Amino acid sequence: MQKISDRPIGVFDSGVGGLTVMREIMLQLPEENMIYIGDTARVPYGTRSAETVIRYSLEMADFLVGKGIKLLVVACNTASAFALNAIKERFDIPVVGVIEPGAKKAIEATRSKKIGIIGTEGTIKSNSYVHAINALYGNRPVVVKEHGVIHFDRYFEINLDDITIFTKACPLFVPLAEEGWVSNDVTVLTAEHYLEGLKKEPIDTLVLGCTHYPLLKGVISRVVGDNIVLIDSAQETVKEIKETLLRYGLESISPSYLQQKFYVTDSPERFIKVGERFMGKKIDHIEIINIGG
Repeated sequence: MQKISDRPIGVFDSGVGGLTVMREIMLQLPEENMIYIGDTARVPYGTRSAETVIRYSLEMADFLVGKGIKLLVVACNTASAFALNAIKERFDIPVVGVIEPGAKKAIEATRSKKIGIIGTEGTIKSNSYVHAINALYGNRPVVVKEHGVIHFDRYFEINLDDITIFTKACPLFVPLAEEGWVSNDVTVLTAEHYLEGLKKEPIDTLVLGCTHYPLLKGVISRVVGDNIVLIDSAQETVKEIKETLLRYGLESISPSYLQQKFYVTDSPERFIKVGERFMGKKIDHIEIINIGG
């Protein structure tokens, strides 16, 4: 009979972005078995309504729980923003999202108390990182100001009494990362357009609020400057996973077998092509499944 500690960690995302989280799990927790599902038939989640994201996320979580996982990782910022509470209410296993770990690290890292947050339109519109930071700070009064007038220039300044947050949606970063365009001229110009407003603000910390964005760290750092600390939510999420496994006594020690399984809801060929770039290793086991259809 399989020990509970040897059961896999389940990871889901709307597509391939969550593989940056899975890569970090493999680096920091090399003795853990894992199952990953990317909802490639219904990607992206970032432009969907909250109700749709919750429905899709519960379907993904239900599939993984049915595989006997011991812990669930919601490796999608949009799903973490809209569906984390619904998932925690439905299932009786530990659930870790990607937003609170990044918010905690941003608070630890900032010295000026001026924090920038970039992400998909869904994540930014939800103000999920703002809510997380505010909750950690004690729920201060919130004042929102809008800067800029067009899509590329528009960003928001959010004041929480003694801390100020600047948020900016950067949707084109996702397809650029998936195409492998992580350092060319197109990516640099796009980053300059998106981050122009934030560069004018006195931020000292920038949260990469999308699991695709760590692939663009080099360009983002080049544009905003080396003096800005970049918060990689994937790395911070794995720290939270490690703490959760220890808290519940679920950490795997000398497992009887070790495996990583991948599932997608559409187009495994593209997932493999992009996913191997994200993971930096070959994807051997992958299956296409039908969910919600």
